[in-house]
Amino acid sequence: MPSPVPVVDLVPWFGADESARAAVAAEVDAALQSVGFFLLTGHGVPAGLRDRVRAEARAFFALPAEAKQLYAVTVGGRGWLPPGVEANGYAEGTATPPDMKESFAVGADQPTGDPDVDGYWFRPNVYPPEVPGLQPAVVGYLARMRELADELLVVCAAALGLERDFFTRYTGHATHTMNINRYPPMTLAGPPEPGQFRIGPHTDFGTVTILDREPGRGGLQVWSEQDGWEDVPYQPGAVTINAGDLLARWSGARWKSNRHRVLPPQAEAPDEDLVSLVYFYEADHDATIESLKPPIGKRGDYQPVISAQFLKTRLDAITIG
Repeated sequence: MPSPVPVVDLVPWFGADESARAAVAAEVDAALQSVGFFLLTGHGVPAGLRDRVRAEARAFFALPAEAKQLYAVTVGGRGWLPPGVEANGYAEGTATPPDMKESFAVGADQPTGDPDVDGYWFRPNVYPPEVPGLQPAVVGYLARMRELADELLVVCAAALGLERDFFTRYTGHATHTMNINRYPPMTLAGPPEPGQFRIGPHTDFGTVTILDREPGRGGLQVWSEQDGWEDVPYQPGAVTINAGDLLARWSGARWKSNRHRVLPPQAEAPDEDLVSLVYFYEADHDATIESLKPPIGKRGDYQPVISAQFLKTRLDAITIG
C-alpha cells in the first residue's frame, strides 16, 4: 500500500519559475490538508551538520546518569529530560506510562526584557562542558532550522494566495524548542509496559515541526482515518515536516495537526538505539492568532488565541509530576 505521506522537493521553490514555485506550494497545501505530514527534500540543510549534532548528542547521552543529573529539567526547560518526566499521550487525555526516551532540550534564548516572559519562553540554553562540541553544533543547527521553518511558512502563505509574510510577520521573535530525543534499546530500557511508547500518541503544538530521524523498527507512525496507524516512510536525506495545533487553528482547520507516535523498542531489534532531532517552531509569544475564515479556512467559529497561552496549556498537559 502506498504511504499517505507524500514527498515534496523544495528545490523548485528556490528557482525563478513562478509556475514551479506555485506547484510546490500546492503540494504542501495538499499534504497538510490530507495527512498533515510530508517528507521534504531539497531543503539545503547539510547532512554533515545533522550528523554532527547527533554525534555530539550521543556523547552527552553516554555520560553517567549522575553527570547528566546536573542538567536535569522537566518539560519546557533547557537541559536534560530524564526518562520518566514526559508522557505525550496525556495531551489527548490518555493516561499512559512515561515515554521511553531521554532528551536534551534547547530553545529560543534571546530575552525580551520581561522577566516573566523570559523565565519560561526564553530561558538560557545550558550546554554541558563535558561535551564541548555540543554547543557549536546545536547553535549552528538551530539557525538553519529557524531559517527553514520561516521559509516553510512563506510557502504556506503562498499556498493560500496570501501575502508572503502573512505568517512570518508574527515570527520575528518566535518561541521555538528543539528536543534531541534518544530512544534507548530494549536491552537497556527493558520491555515496554502495556500502552507504553517511545513517544505516545499526540499532536504537536506549534506551527511547523522539522524532524530529522533515523530509520528503525520502533519508528514513527501517523494516524489515518481510513487505515489507522501507518508507518511514515523514511528517505535518506529528507526531513519530516508536520503541522502543529497552532498552525491548524490559524488555517481555520484547513490544515491538519495529525496524531502521531513513535513505537516502543521491538523485540526483533533489541539493540536498536535511535536519536531524533525534533525542532518545534511556534510564533511570537504575544502574537494574537486569528483563524482564517472560509473559504480559505473550513471553520469560522474559532476565537483568537495568544500563542504563548495556547502552547502553555498543552505543555503542562504532558508534564509528569
